[in-house]
Order: sequence, then C-alpha cells, then structure tokens
Amino acid sequence: MEISAYRWVMTAVNEPMIRESFTPETPKSNEVVVEIAGCGVCHTDLGYLYDGVRTNQDLPLALGHEISGRVVECGSDAKSWLNRSVVIPAVVPCGSCELCERGMGAICRQQCMPGNDIQGGFASHITVPSNGLCDVDEAALGNIGMDLADVSVLADAVTTPYQAALLADVGPGDLAIVIGVGGVGGYAVQVANAMGATVVAIDIDDDKLSHLTDFGAALTINAGSIDARGLKKQIAAFAGEQGLRTTEWKIFECSGSAAGQATAFSLLVHGAHLAVVGFTMAKSEVRLSNLMAFHARMQGNWGCLPEHYPAALQLVLDGKVQMKPFTKQFPLDQINDVFSAAHAHELTERAILIPNN
Repeated sequence: MEISAYRWVMTAVNEPMIRESFTPETPKSNEVVVEIAGCGVCHTDLGYLYDGVRTNQDLPLALGHEISGRVVECGSDAKSWLNRSVVIPAVVPCGSCELCERGMGAICRQQCMPGNDIQGGFASHITVPSNGLCDVDEAALGNIGMDLADVSVLADAVTTPYQAALLADVGPGDLAIVIGVGGVGGYAVQVANAMGATVVAIDIDDDKLSHLTDFGAALTINAGSIDARGLKKQIAAFAGEQGLRTTEWKIFECSGSAAGQATAFSLLVHGAHLAVVGFTMAKSEVRLSNLMAFHARMQGNWGCLPEHYPAALQLVLDGKVQMKPFTKQFPLDQINDVFSAAHAHELTERAILIPNN
C-alpha cells in the first residue's frame, strides 16, 4: 500500500523546521506504519532545536517522541496490530538482546527513539518497531472525555515519572517531593499521589503550583521565596505534622535545570531516594559524600520500559491521573510557532500537534 505522507524536519539548530513530503518505506517483518493522531512537544525536543543537543541520526530529522495513532500497515510478523490504536513508546528496546532478556531494556544498546534514532512523530505517518506498542481502547478514552491524540503524551510525560516512581518504590506512608511541576513534573505529582504518597510540589511558578492542589499536591512551595535550609526545614515540619517519616524521602527532580538539581540534592535526608528525571545540559556541583553520609541513593531514569505502559494508561482510564487539563492541541502546521512559544515559556499546557490526515 502506497501512502502519501508528510513531516516537519529540523535542518539546523535555531532554524525553522521545514515541511517535506515522503512515502513511508514498506515495513520490515517486525515493523508497522502508524497514521499519527497526535505528537506531544517535549522539553527534549526544545533541547535539540535550540540548545544544540545532538540527535543520534543526522539532520534533517523529524523530531517528536510522544506519539499516538492507528496502525495502517504491518510487516509479516506484526499483522495482529493492523487497524489498532496505539501509543508508541518514547524509547523502544530491541526486546531480544542480553540486556533486554535480563529486564534491562532501559539501557538496551539497540534501542530506538523516534525523533532521535529514527524519523519522529511531527509527521502524518511513522514507521516503528511493533514490539512495545501500547494498545489503546478509544471507547474507554471517550468515556473519560479524551481522544486518541490526547493520550499521546502518555509516551513520555506520564510514563517517565511513572517508571521513576516504580524505581523509587513509592507507596503509602511515603513523602514524595517533586521539583519542577511542568509537563513531566505535574504528572509526577499525580503519579506519586496515585501510588499512595503524600506529595510536596516545588516550583518557581505560583500558577503551576496552585493548579496542582486539585491534582494531588498536599503542599506547594515556591522555591524562589525561600533558601535551601528553610525549604528543608519547612518540608520536615510538614512531614511531622502529617505523621510522616522525616527519613527516606522520595525526591523527583523534574525541572531539568541546574537550580532544580541543586535544590533536589539539598533535600537529601537519611535513606532518601533522589530520582533524576529532567534533562539539562547545565553542570551541577555537588558533594557526593552526602550520599554516603545519608546512606541515600541517586537514580537516573531513561524513559519507561514498554511493559509498564498499560499500567500507566490504566491510571489515566481510572481517573487517578488527569491528562486533559494539562494539554492543548494545535495543528501540526503551526509547529514553528508552537516551538517558539514553548521555548519562551508562553504555554501553560503541554502542546500536542495534530496532523491534518
């Protein structure tokens, strides 16, 4: 089947993306072609376009790794996916190497990331491996007022903090602290709350903080109005008032900023787990011996294993994680304006770009 498709490609740093037509290649035996319903704009995409973060595939390249859509063509070993609605994992492990077989797919050396390793989701169609696709029941989405495009950001903004929370073993009785409550951090607040933790949200934007009081944040703090010592003291006092432990805090750095990382490290307590979720090219200076002294640990988190996607999606379908209030749809052809607005911090919701299929 020949498909007429188009995509918006990045050709150089700080240059407008350009629309081009293409014909998707016939999928290999384990591949599918997905007609894209929506693709979310991530902080990582901004890093590629504006900050010089290198993509693994040479330019020109379509960015975008938060993708939902419908399978319209399949390779010989992926026929069961035809006509199904899916979310494509932001990072797709190969599924067959020694690392994947040991459950270490997050560090699979043959993993595939749309918009980095292959052409991405700011397009009408994309060809991807079939392993790891997350099946989506559009009728169930409709029951909670969502469409297939709305759920695209599950692929990163929701599942990335979900995996981070699993690695931190978040549960009832925990105090979870989320630093930076933008596109990923806002969902980190909801995920930790859904897992039973009492959540402290920290940011420098009062509007973002006030919004999250209705979505799982038990305490909000503007980090711009308090120093590190005062911040830690305030959280400890809150923990005491709530009957929570003043040890073993679960700290999630989601801001992707040097200031956020410094704040996260300053909140280490005995037995703490510090999850590095946000990405920045900036360098931080920390005293690593604090990890030793507090018997604490710091954990990086790269995307989310595909096997965790169905459980994360179920939190959305059950209403425990709300997506719709934190996203806004735009036509894909407005991509350059949307990227510019996102880079200037002018968007209050996570943008989802919709092709005119």
